[in-house]
Amino acid sequence: MATAAAVSASAAAAIGGDHHRRHPLPWLNQMVTEPFYLLHLLAFFSYFAARSSVPSDLSHRLLRREIQAVLTFFVLISVKMVKEETWEAFIADALFYGKGLLLAVTLSIDYHLSLYYFVAFLVIWVVSQQPPYEGLGYVSHLTPLQLESLLIEGTSTRFWLVEFRASCSSACVRTSRIFPDLSTIYSNKKISFGIIDLGHFPNVAEKFGISLCGQLPTYILFDKATEVARFPKITSEARVFAPTITKKLLCQHFELDRRLIEYISS
Repeated sequence: MATAAAVSASAAAAIGGDHHRRHPLPWLNQMVTEPFYLLHLLAFFSYFAARSSVPSDLSHRLLRREIQAVLTFFVLISVKMVKEETWEAFIADALFYGKGLLLAVTLSIDYHLSLYYFVAFLVIWVVSQQPPYEGLGYVSHLTPLQLESLLIEGTSTRFWLVEFRASCSSACVRTSRIFPDLSTIYSNKKISFGIIDLGHFPNVAEKFGISLCGQLPTYILFDKATEVARFPKITSEARVFAPTITKKLLCQHFELDRRLIEYISS
């Protein structure tokens, strides 16, 4: 029970601390303080310096290419804005399209310039990574030992829905907002939400039947110390052909709506 109290207290403190430290313009704060966003911003803005040195005879033709690239970019991100469920996934796709179009435009100026940008983006990919969503909702960040203690001790919470992720995984970053959002709706006295970062505890992945290559994030629902459901399922076919993770998909798979109705009814 002491473990459960400690986890609850730390989660509440983290939520409160996050609320007090929240920047009035979080997207602007991230753009300036996060190396991933700052380096991309500097790379894209450096194009204007390169553009100013273009000969006048090439400028008119280049302008047409730039207009085409901008229109293509807005069409692509408009489609992604409708399809993607999280801002992290949308930003990742927008940066990918932006880098591809920038390489195509600079290639029409000078292939050396295009090669420079390719190397610059490769360096950014090596030295930085897109940060995951930092909001906690009603999620407890757990160590494997804490989770084991909570499940064995049998706290007042019967079910634990746990997300196993790794901060270095782009797939986990893209979906990092979904789990905290679900916790704000479905967390109650019968079901709690937890996150274990397998990037910090890679040795325990095998214990839960998780491969660090291509199987993250993985979601497991525990009833006390017994696993009752997981997504994706453990078969190799499900791993390969698993659908895109969405709130609706996780709600249906773990029957979160039914569990919430049962809790309210009781």
